Amino acid sequence: MKKKYLIPAIAFVLSLGAWFIFGGESTEAIELTTRPSQGEFVVDVTSTGELRAKNSTEITGPQGVREFRVNNLTIQRLIPEGTIVKEGDFIAELDRSEIMGKLQDAQLDLQSAESQVTQAQLDSTLELSQARDNLINLEFALEERQIEVDQSQYESPAVQRQAEISLDKARRQLAQETKNYQTKVKQNEAKLREVEAELTKKQNEIRKIRELMTQFTVYAPDQGMVIYRRNWDGSKITEGEQISAWSPVVAELPDFSVMESVTYINEVDIQKVALGQKVTIGLDAVPDKKLTGTVTDVANIGEQRKNYDSKVFEVIIEINERDSLLRPAMTTSNKILINRTNDALFVPLEAVHAVDSLSFVFKKDGIYPLMQQVELGEMNDNSVVIYNGVSIDDELYLTVPEDTAGVERKMLSEPITKR
Repeated sequence: MKKKYLIPAIAFVLSLGAWFIFGGESTEAIELTTRPSQGEFVVDVTSTGELRAKNSTEITGPQGVREFRVNNLTIQRLIPEGTIVKEGDFIAELDRSEIMGKLQDAQLDLQSAESQVTQAQLDSTLELSQARDNLINLEFALEERQIEVDQSQYESPAVQRQAEISLDKARRQLAQETKNYQTKVKQNEAKLREVEAELTKKQNEIRKIRELMTQFTVYAPDQGMVIYRRNWDGSKITEGEQISAWSPVVAELPDFSVMESVTYINEVDIQKVALGQKVTIGLDAVPDKKLTGTVTDVANIGEQRKNYDSKVFEVIIEINERDSLLRPAMTTSNKILINRTNDALFVPLEAVHAVDSLSFVFKKDGIYPLMQQVELGEMNDNSVVIYNGVSIDDELYLTVPEDTAGVERKMLSEPITKR
């Protein structure tokens, strides 16, 4: 029972003694200081990314459905992502209902085209038959006029002349109707070719639709691991979703020989990133694995993506190593090396303060602080290089001293500030 109260009593006595020794009314703030560091200074941009194969074989749905005013294709069935397939294996089944409607419409149009061909054939037969009968009648009429002329040789000149005029009229009428008949034949042939061409068009349309319908069952064009196509927001397509008829890619078969990390850099840091920069890459799934890479592409235009507060720019990093552990969609940590200085003098960012667009540090000058202007160099997430204004032995304040009214301000020389 005594031990229960002994420990709290001892703690109370020690606390009371410390209060009397160090002073219970002290209000002095604790001053945090640091000294400059010298050595290798690295400027880098860090980001998270996702692995993908640089080259892959696309697995696509039917090509050409836009010709029949089908703009989207719905996925009915889809094999699990990561499935290892051989050439010709089943991949996906697409909804045929919309294209079936187009097929039914085309079949109705085909029936109409067939009726028009039949009607054109009947019209042509009837019209040309009547025209031929008319020519036969005109030939008989011409023969009658010829007989009248022959018989009029015993008549008066006036009767003979009248018979000749009638013969001439009959001859010219026959010639004219013969030409008209030839024109009608050509007209009917042209009309028949037109409706037959429309019939052929409808037949070809139905044939194309039926061929397209066979492509609504999607098979693997090669062997490999199936990876789903990604939507614009990075999400994977699933059963029930639609793919665009403009680019009917359902999935892809990646080539694992060359992998890339796709990352997105904010608009502040993108100015530092350039082609050819070296990258250190880590795998979240395998923390001990370290890879290297090179920036191979930097987007010129930013985009607003899901889970990002501001616009970001896509950056592609090609991985130098080949590793069987690498798989698409693995999360990576990317450290893009912007610059490396071997012998630099640098201080924490907290030690540098801006006053009227100038940079200063507070350093100890004896027992008093001194406000020293500095010339800054490159900066990373934690530190900044100091070209002029401090030395390796200076002790710098990490916070602004409480009383700066009488602090001396020391400026850099004019040649340095103008440089």
